[in-house]
Amino acid sequence: MLCDICGKNPATVHLTEIVNEEMTELHLCETCAQAKSQQMEQQFGLSDLLAGMADFDKPVSGEETISSQCPNCKLTYTDFKKIGRLGCGECYTAFRKYLGPLLKRIHGSGEHAGKVPIKLAKTISRKKAGTEELRLKLQKAIETEAFEEAARIRDQIKELEKKQQDENAAE
Repeated sequence: MLCDICGKNPATVHLTEIVNEEMTELHLCETCAQAKSQQMEQQFGLSDLLAGMADFDKPVSGEETISSQCPNCKLTYTDFKKIGRLGCGECYTAFRKYLGPLLKRIHGSGEHAGKVPIKLAKTISRKKAGTEELRLKLQKAIETEAFEEAARIRDQIKELEKKQQDENAAE
């Protein structure tokens, strides 16, 4: 797939924009993506986004301002509010009580759940579905007192789980 802007280079960046329930996709090469990024930064900066998400206009007491300074880079919370960027990795710890609510508002959660590649997620989902289906059959076999069938299904579940553990260990 070629870049939608220059039409010469392969597209490596894919942007999806949803406005008024209408989705638009833009496929860009690295050069055009950088130019588009600079254009977007000029129109709408990250600090503006953070300022809108957090209560940055909310006054912070003098005592809190003094105590909320990164011990490593000396960035204050007030400076963070102005520029919208942290100074170093230790700022996350220093401003933890302020960043928690902010990150929760941005991401919808205070914890990182991680991402799984689509192919792997589908594989995991299928394997779980197979195991769950067997567990339902096992339950029915027990309820109908078909104990030989239940033992056979139990062995299938164990074999499937062992196979999954071996595959996970190999990865």
